[in-house]
Amino acid sequence: MTLLIIVIILAIAFDFINGFHDAANSIATVVSTRVLTPFQGVLWAAVFNFVAFFIAKYIIGGFGIADTVSKVVDMGYMENPSLVIMSSLIAAIVWNLITWWLGIPSSSSHTLIGGFAGAGIAASDFSAIHSGVIIVIALFIVAAPLIGMVGGNIITLLTLHLVKKVNFSRADRWFKRLQLISSAALSIGHGLNDSQKVMGIIAAALIAASSSNLEELPGWMRMTSTSEMHDWIPIACFTAIAIGTLSGGWKIMKTMGNRITKITPIEGFCSQAAGALTLYITEILHVPVSTTHVITGSIIGVGSVKRLSAVRWGVTINLLWAWLLTIPVSALLAALVYLAASVWV
Repeated sequence: MTLLIIVIILAIAFDFINGFHDAANSIATVVSTRVLTPFQGVLWAAVFNFVAFFIAKYIIGGFGIADTVSKVVDMGYMENPSLVIMSSLIAAIVWNLITWWLGIPSSSSHTLIGGFAGAGIAASDFSAIHSGVIIVIALFIVAAPLIGMVGGNIITLLTLHLVKKVNFSRADRWFKRLQLISSAALSIGHGLNDSQKVMGIIAAALIAASSSNLEELPGWMRMTSTSEMHDWIPIACFTAIAIGTLSGGWKIMKTMGNRITKITPIEGFCSQAAGALTLYITEILHVPVSTTHVITGSIIGVGSVKRLSAVRWGVTINLLWAWLLTIPVSALLAALVYLAASVWV
């Protein structure tokens, strides 16, 4: 029971860190174009991160991404499932903090999933891993930014065509205001996608604990499937990510805002709209993706409309290396944490 409580605390702490690590994703362009101050930007994003809870529960009617994440590892194979999940969360938190400190917009999502898989492998070899789920998630490391890039390119071309006869300064004023809507939409997508990953981790821990010692658990911890998700889980996760977003993420915001390509209000609106659309598509497909990957792809797609040289490909290639290394590094780190912890627990 004690280890299970620690897992829940660590999971919520991870969501908080995810919030400030990924705050830049939905507000970098709206801040870099000076529509909002940094504080106004994070407050705006935090509000809509939490609004996503009501959309998931009362409009979508479920938490499909949480269900997908809970199935990454078959916890039935595990002798001590809470230790596996605790190890994955510790590794994910450490990697997130390192990349935040270095200002690298890596994926909190893939950090968590890589850690979960790595700890599961260390505990019960590769037989515990649902390879089909992992393959789909891995494919979307490439697919999600590509969808964002193509979407950003198409939306920018359509938008420029619609406003080609409008005075530039007037269009600039319009899109500064419209960025508030696109930023809100992206923040909702961020909340929908990222909060559910931790919900899936908590669900996996509670389902595993319930299967082995149901009678010892209080009612608020008993679960046999994600369809029985207690309300306190999504409320805690969406709240944690919103509060984390309020704490900022300025190092990464600098990279996302201007280092990939210089952003104007029109381009800021188009990249955010493309990013939000991509996140809503993956929500329908129940695929956990990286908000960081999505918005980076969208910014590249928007920047490439001007000319390919407008995108700073050196920065982009460095980001790509960070993305590719995230899952294996997190998996290795989680496996080491599990092996060390299993000596003491």
